[in-house]
Amino acid sequence: MGNSMFVMCKKDGMFFSSAVEELDAYYPIRPECQADAPRTRFKARVGKTLSPRRWNAAFSQEGHLDIAGVLRRIQRGGIHPLIKGEVWEFLLGCFDPNSTLDDRNVVRQRRREQYAAWKSECQQLVPVIGSGNLITMPIVNEDGHLIQDPSVSSNDQDHASQSNGGSSDQSTIQWKLGLPQIGLDVVRTDRALVFYESEANRAKLWDILAVYSWLDKDIGYVQGMNDICSPMVILLDDEADAFWCFERAMRRMRENFRCTTTSMGVQSQLSTLGQIIKAIDPKLHQHLEELDGGEYLFAIRMLMVLFRREFSFIDGLYLWEVLWAMEYNPSIYSSYETSDLLSSQLQHSEEIKADNKLLKQCGKFEKKNVKTGSTDQRGALAIFLAASVLETKNKQLLKEAQGLDDVAQILGDITGNLDAKKSLNAALKIHKKYLRKASYILCEEILVSVVAAWQQVN
Repeated sequence: MGNSMFVMCKKDGMFFSSAVEELDAYYPIRPECQADAPRTRFKARVGKTLSPRRWNAAFSQEGHLDIAGVLRRIQRGGIHPLIKGEVWEFLLGCFDPNSTLDDRNVVRQRRREQYAAWKSECQQLVPVIGSGNLITMPIVNEDGHLIQDPSVSSNDQDHASQSNGGSSDQSTIQWKLGLPQIGLDVVRTDRALVFYESEANRAKLWDILAVYSWLDKDIGYVQGMNDICSPMVILLDDEADAFWCFERAMRRMRENFRCTTTSMGVQSQLSTLGQIIKAIDPKLHQHLEELDGGEYLFAIRMLMVLFRREFSFIDGLYLWEVLWAMEYNPSIYSSYETSDLLSSQLQHSEEIKADNKLLKQCGKFEKKNVKTGSTDQRGALAIFLAASVLETKNKQLLKEAQGLDDVAQILGDITGNLDAKKSLNAALKIHKKYLRKASYILCEEILVSVVAAWQQVN
């Protein structure tokens, strides 16, 4: 048994220390935080996890990627830490699997130059950007006038005031007003990780979020985006590459962060979550409604930051990549490249449905959506995942929750204590159950309509 295990590891390019590899060493925790750090449940497994050897073998001599084979492996066992960053770039639509290595190098260089140009624009307005530092204190007041900040040199303050002739338009003022909040959030982001002991790494995260919020005039920066961006900064050495990976991830999740005085972008997902629970567990749904929790606002955090707080850091990364692999659509790259920056619209679903080769390149969950003609359902699997989290606490919620504070406390207790793989499997089962229930309800409604119509005629 021991020899066969060694052969398996050797066969997979010796990237596995054993048939089952512990991954905590890849993302070390600060010593003083280890006692409180959530236990990692995901382990890289030989023959299931996408290894560096399997990843390299998935490319043809010209550099074309067998995305279908890669998706199957990811869905079975996630991605080895050594290659997470580069695989994520494909999953999120940064690159076309049908491109060559030379094609991708051209695209990468063009994007790096574009990011450098945007960052330079921002630096002209706020010289701290790109300096290796970040700010947590206001630099302008509501009128756009500079505030002397001790963390910024007087030369930088003078430069900032001269760059716009001493004045700024309203959107620029709002952007500057938001920069300290980004800094405060960055300081709190994944602070248990040794990686963020480095000021340079924190500044890198701050720079990316500052540039992104400068480009997104509509939504800007919202708390929680730091949790989405942080893994990209950790996994990708080049800042520009990390920015583009984050930008593509935000195309999937951006609308969740849209907030007005009367609504939240994530509200539609919460509404869908309510429909799912009502169909699969009407007793729990009724109980939550009686507690005045029928809007499911207690699930906001889960959906906005895609379960970053419910799972350990490593389990969260595994969860993301499996979700993205299952929801992968082969038109993602071309759709993003031909649309405006920040646009999330996917195209060509009918072309995919008619092309068996393209259909095979869809993720497991997306393939069902294409076959059934469902419109853009990216993110839907996360809603079923939220439903699976609620179902794990079904008995406790029914028995102990006497108010929304109790609901919040019960769900808060699961932080870092969930198994990502089990939760995903439960989400897929709930999805099947919901489709059966929804079909049954639809048939009932059609039958009632037919009977009503027949009675009117007679």
